[in-house]
Amino acid sequence: MHAHRPRTPAAERTRRWFMNRSLLLGGAAAVAAMTGCSAGASDTNGSASGGAQSGTPSGGPGGAGGMGPGATEVKYADFTGVTTDGKVVDDLFSIHSTGVSTDAVVKAAQTFLDGLSAKVRRASVFDVDDDEWLAWSNVDGYEREGARMGDLTEKQRNLGYALLGAALSADGLAQTRNIMKLNAFLGDYNGGGKETLTEGHYYFTFMGTPSTTKPWGFQYEGHHVAINYFVLGDQVVMTPTFMGSEPTSATYNGEKITLFKPETKAGLALLRSLSPAQRKKVISADEKGGTNMVAGAGQDNLKLAYQGLAAREFTSAQRQKLLDLVGVYVGYMDDGHAAVKLKEVEEHLDDTYFYWIGETKDSSAFYYRVHSPVVLIEYDAQSPLAYGENAQMGGGGGAPSGGPSGMPSGQPTSMPSGGPGEGGMGMGGTPTQQHIHTIIRTPNGNDYGVDLLKLHLETDH
Repeated sequence: MHAHRPRTPAAERTRRWFMNRSLLLGGAAAVAAMTGCSAGASDTNGSASGGAQSGTPSGGPGGAGGMGPGATEVKYADFTGVTTDGKVVDDLFSIHSTGVSTDAVVKAAQTFLDGLSAKVRRASVFDVDDDEWLAWSNVDGYEREGARMGDLTEKQRNLGYALLGAALSADGLAQTRNIMKLNAFLGDYNGGGKETLTEGHYYFTFMGTPSTTKPWGFQYEGHHVAINYFVLGDQVVMTPTFMGSEPTSATYNGEKITLFKPETKAGLALLRSLSPAQRKKVISADEKGGTNMVAGAGQDNLKLAYQGLAAREFTSAQRQKLLDLVGVYVGYMDDGHAAVKLKEVEEHLDDTYFYWIGETKDSSAFYYRVHSPVVLIEYDAQSPLAYGENAQMGGGGGAPSGGPSGMPSGQPTSMPSGGPGEGGMGMGGTPTQQHIHTIIRTPNGNDYGVDLLKLHLETDH
């Protein structure tokens, strides 16, 4: 056992307090916005239809769109992963050598841990099968464990970024850092969330001890970022990984930042390569809702049926565009392990489904899903909550004096005091590409590397 204190009922209540507070403040309508759930999207068994429907969530707080764990939080021991019908497909994953070294990420993780104070280190290290894996959220004000970047010295933060640099590709590191910067932009823009809407409100936690032979992993999370990185030997599982932003394009400290263009363009490229007959099977008759994501935080045991069209009905050129799309998301992990994951996806390409909700113009706000036995990807352009013409935040007037550039005039500059999340909740508004959520998961039990850990314990212990 590690030195970290066990999670107590009081600590669990602290997290659940966040959702309960939201219920009291805003009622069902607020929860609908916060969870990203829509009626029919979630039930008490964690199933989802994926259709865009209106109304309040039927299954209560669950975090489908990124709210995070609440009353429905799944425990590690009860984890089964995303399935189509509640039954895990067997024999999809195995312990084997990938030929891609993990030495660099092991060294970077150990160096970061060695650079922490004893107190912070104790608070940041959990057992490899701890419930902490599943206790992540997209919400800015959610109470987190671990080493907070804003509380570390510059040297310690640089060691943290070095760990991310070893685990991620250059694109993945840039994406993560830019999400953090736009989080700070949002805080400056609306004048609220001075602690949470910053570059510093992101946390590292570690499960197990960095090792080239024994299972371990780390989690890096905060507002609009949650990276779960499991390591066993030279195998890596980097799911679930949630990335989002509001806004997705702005100028912060003189730097113009634009996010999710590759995800947007690759999705449109695949859709536009389809024939009219294929599009009829791919594009839902439902209208795009304010949020359509179903596999966000708190949805670890989600039941999600395949929808859309399977790639077995694609041409070779269309299949390549599908792989190109998956490659954008997989490509945020280090290059060697990204290639390993992409090969895994390709082995199940015939059973990979593509599904779409919404319009199809370059500027349209749309939702798409890629779903197979070994990968689940969601892209969701959502309603504005704290930025843009339809943002559902309090206040009024123009941009704060001396604030960041790149914002429309006449937008809200303050946040409601004491509101849930301290700057991330709202209702309604027309969906826009200025608020995008994405997630990639490994269905059938291998998110967080759970299936690999089970196999390891069965064969090596």
